Amino acid sequence: MRTFKFYIVLGITKAGNGFMRKLLVQCAQYIMGPFGDDCELRRFGERLVARGGKAAKKRAIIAVARKLAVLMHRLWVDNAKYDPFYIKNTKENKVTKIA
Repeated sequence: MRTFKFYIVLGITKAGNGFMRKLLVQCAQYIMGPFGDDCELRRFGERLVARGGKAAKKRAIIAVARKLAVLMHRLWVDNAKYDPFYIKNTKENKVTKIA
């Protein structure tokens, strides 16, 4: 049996508030740029860029912008503090709670 590895590539949507979309993309460009701090969002974007493909950097920036929007909404709704390494810290806490 043959297995093929492929990714479905969809277009970048232009839905939503134009000003907010531009602002999120600018923030994502800063995160992915040379001055952005190391964090989960940046690592996520770098993994997307490493996959390669047509316009990988642009798609990674849009994906980071969307993830940033979801993150900001969750922080606002939960009234929580931002943790740049949330995934790493939650995994470590689960290990220490079990032990």
